[in-house]
Amino acid sequence: VERKYLAIVDGLIKHDTGTIDAPIGRDVNDRQKMSATDVNAKDAITHFKVLERFNNNTLIECKLETGRTHQIRVHMAYIGYPVNNDPAYGRGKATEFGQMLHSYSIKLKHPRTGKELFFTVDAPKEFNEKLEELREENN
Repeated sequence: VERKYLAIVDGLIKHDTGTIDAPIGRDVNDRQKMSATDVNAKDAITHFKVLERFNNNTLIECKLETGRTHQIRVHMAYIGYPVNNDPAYGRGKATEFGQMLHSYSIKLKHPRTGKELFFTVDAPKEFNEKLEELREENN
């Protein structure tokens, strides 16, 4: 299974690509959150690619090698670029829409036929509106 996500993160990522290889487990101080830790953790690997840079944000594509709870949110916060508007792991406040993270494609093999299946879905209007706002600020 190959899953790809779009995320708007806070801060400017200087590298065009990167891999975050940091195990994820329950946060020892807040059991409702996850954290990058080696305590009772499982392997977690996230690959990211910069798609667009703005004044104070970066649009990235993330490809998951593993599938841990809140993996992208935890990993991006861990390297100092939290997902925009993320109230749990970033600088955001709880809003109706939530964090700027969107699962946009999945590729998998059908379990019976072995045929490769590929599905995509457009980002929600709130995500696209945020991108337009950032692009306008950039000009």
